[in-house]
Amino acid sequence: MVRRLTFAVPGDLATPTGGYAYDRRLIAELERLGWHIEVIDLGDGFPWPTDATRMNAWVKLSDVPPGRILIIDGLAYGVLPEAVLQLRDRILVPLVHHPLALESGLSPQQVSILQSCERAALMAARLCVVTSEATARTLVADYAVPAERIVVARPGNDPVQPARGSSDGIVRFISVGAVVPRKGFDILIAALAALNDLPWRLTIAGDRTRDTQCAERLDADIARHGLADRVTVTGAVATDRLHELYAEADLFVLASRFEGYGMAYSEAIAHGLPVVGTTAGAIPDTVPAEAGVLVRPDDMEGLTRALRPLLADQAERQRMAAAARAAAAQLPTWQDTAAIVSRALEGLT
Repeated sequence: MVRRLTFAVPGDLATPTGGYAYDRRLIAELERLGWHIEVIDLGDGFPWPTDATRMNAWVKLSDVPPGRILIIDGLAYGVLPEAVLQLRDRILVPLVHHPLALESGLSPQQVSILQSCERAALMAARLCVVTSEATARTLVADYAVPAERIVVARPGNDPVQPARGSSDGIVRFISVGAVVPRKGFDILIAALAALNDLPWRLTIAGDRTRDTQCAERLDADIARHGLADRVTVTGAVATDRLHELYAEADLFVLASRFEGYGMAYSEAIAHGLPVVGTTAGAIPDTVPAEAGVLVRPDDMEGLTRALRPLLADQAERQRMAAAARAAAAQLPTWQDTAAIVSRALEGLT
């Protein structure tokens, strides 16, 4: 039997974020398992599409044959309740990276709109694919999705060489993520500004085009704290260059306000890096306790307190790095991820 499905994404599948990276790898690995996949682009601007984009998305989705498995990335699925309710003769499978209302920087009205839309849309789903147990719990508790309709498929990891770190006495941090409010770069820069008495450098790698105001604020924060000679903001980088940045680092740090999984955290673990992050969302499930230090979101002083002893204690960094290397061996591969999703999809047909 030929296994076919349609995978709908909001905008360019090559967009350099963790969510799109997950979509790309899942598509590639499902194809290796024998699935025939048609990818359709629903347009840009989600989760706040224009009326024209919304109509165009509906036209494309309505062209999917009845009875076909239709995976829709949650960035679009959650704001198309009217459309998906009319597509119930397709086998609807949203891929929920994290609930849309949990993005940072939203007004109360926007949160209410997104919660209402996504809750209605999820009612039409035959199956929800989520990237973490934390997101699964949220969908059950806050969105009334039955647990038996949820499958957890954690992001995979590719084998990589452990980071070699620095050798000049300067501790090198790496922080990876799109420059958006949810990633907490304002908190990170403020926390590091209080550590000027210690030798460190920070590289921030991530898309600067998603929120230009946030990118401008980051630049202003770096300048205001006099950290231009210590902080490098690269923008989005190619995969090979990102691996080089991980390899050169001594420690991964990210002050996320929420993560539905946190692929950059697991990538850091895969590279054998100690992690300093927050307790937001799925991060405590992603970062092993012995390999990381987690503080509350938006706790700038707590982040400073977590970083200071690690900057001063190379032996502790090495101990945590060894724990990260041990944990890396237990991370799922992308083949594992796709196998979980493939089995779940087969159960729908």
